Amino acid sequence: MSLTLRVGLVGFSGQKFDENLAKQYLVVAFDEIQQKHPSRKMVLVSGWTDVGIPALGYREAQRRGWTTVGIACKKAEEYERFPVDQSIVVGENWGDESEEFLKSIDIMVKIGGGKQSERECQTAKQRGIYIIRICQENPTGLPWG
Repeated sequence: MSLTLRVGLVGFSGQKFDENLAKQYLVVAFDEIQQKHPSRKMVLVSGWTDVGIPALGYREAQRRGWTTVGIACKKAEEYERFPVDQSIVVGENWGDESEEFLKSIDIMVKIGGGKQSERECQTAKQRGIYIIRICQENPTGLPWG
């Protein structure tokens, strides 16, 4: 077993959402992960842009002393990016980075999101990656996958 646990975060970026509720969900999800894996070093992997759920996640991860990694396509360079510890650019268009992202995570946290995050979540589920999914249909955030 690796001493590092890489937590992938996907969710709302451009869409409107309740920021305070999302922050609460992140704390609950991150607390659950840390409680289940107390001796492992945590790394948050997300989409590098400094908007939406990734931005909230990076800030919470930083507050906890986690390492941060941004994986995105070249288009992300046109947006404000969070100052992550490590950045990886894959491909030209949104979604080109999905495979690299999925290969880079051990657990996934999904809070809402659009088509790309849903595709990534479905692929993660098929690969047996443990998922904590929080959305209107599953507001408790009970894990599945």
